Amino acid sequence: MAPVLLRVQRLEGYGVTEASPVLAVNSPAFHRIGTVGRLLPFVEPRLDPAPGIEGGGRLLVRGPNIMIGYYRADNPGELEPPPDGWRDTGDIVVIDEEGFVAIKGRAKRFAKIAAETVSLASIEDLVVDLWPDHIAAAVAAPDPKRGERVIPATTKPGATRAEVQTWMKMKGASEIMHPSSVVVLDAIPLLGSGKINYVALAKALRESGGAG
Repeated sequence: MAPVLLRVQRLEGYGVTEASPVLAVNSPAFHRIGTVGRLLPFVEPRLDPAPGIEGGGRLLVRGPNIMIGYYRADNPGELEPPPDGWRDTGDIVVIDEEGFVAIKGRAKRFAKIAAETVSLASIEDLVVDLWPDHIAAAVAAPDPKRGERVIPATTKPGATRAEVQTWMKMKGASEIMHPSSVVVLDAIPLLGSGKINYVALAKALRESGGAG
């Protein structure tokens, strides 16, 4: 029997489990570099304000592909639908006039400092650029005066806050991005996928006194 050859075309897309799961797709006919594609025709988007994010916000979606609700362990047998059908993706995005979505980050990966929104991922990138041979990550911790503060952690021995601040000034980073402290760890905790385990990192920083 002759072998059957299948032609498979891969498409870049974006979605969440609760949306079955696709929300946007970059197709051969309609694609834009730097985005995760254009929203599907039946997906209704809503952007809730995210202070400090120019032209974007926190993405909520509604449509026929959105799940009908959750069953919670603390309320067995009762279906909890999304409020008015809106599912909060937890992503901070910008949507252009043609419906293409550019993801700026996860809402939980932003810190609120003195009423301004600061990207923890951007701070991580700056620290990695400063010490490219070492792993770096950043978390937010409560601050009684400014709401939250940023604490980068790195595996670079002897790393100091002054070095990071000087580097950020050279790179033109806003002063509000400057960390309150820098913590040196023997290792940055990772998930099985190789991504940073931010829950374990926050715990390690609390135990070290860095995020107290």
